[in-house]
Amino acid sequence: MSKISRRTFAASSAAVAASAAFGFKPALADDAYPTRPIQLICPWGAGGGTDATARIVGVLLEKEFGQPVNVVNRTGGSGVVGHSAISTAAPDGYTLGIITVEIAMMHWAGLTQLTPKDFTPLALMNEDPPGIQVKADSAYKTVKDLADAIKASAPGKFKASGTGQGGIWHLALVGWLKAMGLPPNQVAWVPSNGAAPAMQDLAAGGIDFTTCSIPEARAMIDAGKARSLAIMAPKRAATFPDVPTLKEAMAVDYTTGAWRGFAGPKGLPQPIATKLTASLKKIFESKEYNEFMSSRGFGVVWNDASGYAAFMDKSDAQMGEAMKAAGIAKT
Repeated sequence: MSKISRRTFAASSAAVAASAAFGFKPALADDAYPTRPIQLICPWGAGGGTDATARIVGVLLEKEFGQPVNVVNRTGGSGVVGHSAISTAAPDGYTLGIITVEIAMMHWAGLTQLTPKDFTPLALMNEDPPGIQVKADSAYKTVKDLADAIKASAPGKFKASGTGQGGIWHLALVGWLKAMGLPPNQVAWVPSNGAAPAMQDLAAGGIDFTTCSIPEARAMIDAGKARSLAIMAPKRAATFPDVPTLKEAMAVDYTTGAWRGFAGPKGLPQPIATKLTASLKKIFESKEYNEFMSSRGFGVVWNDASGYAAFMDKSDAQMGEAMKAAGIAKT
């Protein structure tokens, strides 16, 4: 071996020894992840359901990793600002985000070119299906009673609400009507600034029913001012076991929902993505997470990275179909 070769070999050996002494693994750097604080972006405002879900997961990730997890609310553009911030972050695992059903809707509305394909999916951890709520003293005792009356009525006679025009609960109504073979305008949609004002309008008699989630309707239901006739889900909700599914109540196999999951930017290294999914699975199975979600009436559902990717693709196609049927798709 030449003097130069011996010196190079010695230097390399010394570097490797030093790296080992300090716990560094250059070839396996992802094993040490995370070594510094993580930013968790929430595309919606503080105090809402998405923010609450992000924060409980952030707290439990801190315990899991021993590093701070800082939830940052990046709002605006009907969710575009926050979702864009997640997708354009450096794919190093230090900027993650909670993404919501709106990512399957925004590009159809022409608000952005972002789609679920612009993220590295990690895990689906929540889904809340819409319920069909009527006033407590409504003559409609079952969802079939209501559906039969809608079918027999003139288009637009019945009025429903739950969110703004083209929002998730509006599309849930469109999907339900379509599943019954009815046009989207068979029921007139009354836009609202969310489920709470829609439920107040329902209690006051201003509309005939709402299609928001049962957790959002819970206050009015518990107060004896409203009843939920059915949910648009594959099975009954554990927190509302007395409310039947559409399939049970009227043999209509239509399901949808507002969902929340966790993701990173596209190109997240596989070892980091795998570690994150495993940690999120532990959180999902934890007593703390389940008690937190149950106390708020939020549904818990699990899909790993591949399952979540397939779930988002299905949601994207479903939302596009509903928005086209409603005449509000721009792309």
